[in-house]
Amino acid sequence: MMDHLKIHEMFTSIQGESTYAGLPCFFIRLAGCNLRCSYCDTVKAQTDAHARLATVDEIVETARRAAPNLLEITGGEPMMQADGVCMLAERLLALKRFRILMETNGSCDLSYLPGEVIRIVDYKTPSSGESGRMFLPNFRNLRSIDEVKFVLSDFEDYRFAREKIREFDLTSQTKNILFSPAYGTIDLPALCARMLTDNVPARLNLQLHKQIWGPLKEGV
Repeated sequence: MMDHLKIHEMFTSIQGESTYAGLPCFFIRLAGCNLRCSYCDTVKAQTDAHARLATVDEIVETARRAAPNLLEITGGEPMMQADGVCMLAERLLALKRFRILMETNGSCDLSYLPGEVIRIVDYKTPSSGESGRMFLPNFRNLRSIDEVKFVLSDFEDYRFAREKIREFDLTSQTKNILFSPAYGTIDLPALCARMLTDNVPARLNLQLHKQIWGPLKEGV
């Protein structure tokens, strides 16, 4: 049902990733994902086993009562519920209060989203096991407000990310390119050294929420 969404959880926390890291943010985490990335840290949100149905009206009212004006729709993969997500985004934007981020795995067409929604688009790296599942037009039709994230588990991922920056000429579309090390998987000083040596046009984007609460805590 378009006016209902499968919700895994809603909560207020500190934004842990993207160029908005460190800011208070209200999160709407939807249930269901079409990918099974090896480094997924929200496995419970991959299916609707732990989900509940909520109306768009209910979600909007919950967001309205929350303090932050920054809001992120995440998952799972939000665009698996594209009709409801677009309705939700339009309703939230109509309040003229929220800056809305959409965290998406890069495999679904994002052209349906309202233009004001800031897209944080993963390009899945080889270690994810899902790099061949990307919807490539997403990476040819970015806006300056959008962000592209590469999760890095090893230096093969690093080389892959550098090649995709060149292949899609990402720097001509957005300056917000994120290299996000999967927690505990890659030598951070070595990664920093490589980024500096190669003059990579990307921002090192550690997962701030995991630095604060640890890698296992949910709802943050």
